Parts: sequence; C-alpha cells; structure tokens
Amino acid sequence: MTEGCALQFPHGADIGVRGSGDTREAAFAQAAAALAASVVEPDSISPTEMVSITCSAPNDRLLLYDWLNAVIYEMAVRRMAFSRFEVSLRDQTLEGRAWGETIDPARHAPVVEPKGATMTELKVEQSPDGSWIAQCIVDV
Repeated sequence: MTEGCALQFPHGADIGVRGSGDTREAAFAQAAAALAASVVEPDSISPTEMVSITCSAPNDRLLLYDWLNAVIYEMAVRRMAFSRFEVSLRDQTLEGRAWGETIDPARHAPVVEPKGATMTELKVEQSPDGSWIAQCIVDV
C-alpha cells in the first residue's frame, strides 16, 4: 500500500476528514485513518485485532461514503478504535481491513463519537499530479 496523508480539516461542529495518496486505495485508507484519529490519538492504539469490511456502491463517492460509515459502524458495535487501514478496490467493490483494539476510556480518552459520514463535501478525485483525494464531512 502506498502511504499518503491523513488529516482533518475544520468544518463547524462536524469534522471534515480527508485522505490522500498515490492511489484511490491509499486515499480511502487515509480518509478512514483521519476519521479514526478524530476519536482517539492513533499512537495510543495497539493494532492487535483485524476487522474485515466489505462494501459496494455504484460510484467512488458513494463507495467512500459507505466505507466510512462501515468503519463508524464497526467502531461502535465492537467498541474499538482503529489505527491502521488497508483498502483494495476492484470495480466498485471495496475490501478493507482495519486494525485496532477495544477502547479503554481511561487509556484512550475518546474525544468524540462519530455518528455518520455525510454527503457534504463528499468527493473522490484524482489531482493533475496523479495523486488521489477522498474526503467528506462526518457528523459527530
């Protein structure tokens, strides 16, 4: 997997998440990493447990939307925080893996609880330099 950039950007009361990388896969993985970093400090997470996530959608934008919502779902249901992601894309199907551990509130000190990815500022696009950006606003 090509390393990219995971970051958050300001957007009122919600959180904007953006991933970038040399490939669509890297951008999707980094967007999930930005989402996870909005909850807990990634360096505090030991990536001891792997969770598989699969989703499909008719286009890249909806695939990113579904992917981030699937990550949020797994975080909530499993009560986990993730620190590492890998994504494989084939046509419009995403096969992802997330590594993390069960949240220990005393050790991880979660900051927010993401409710869901939104369609606001949702985009997946390739830049003129060939790199990819995947982003959206997440309701917290």
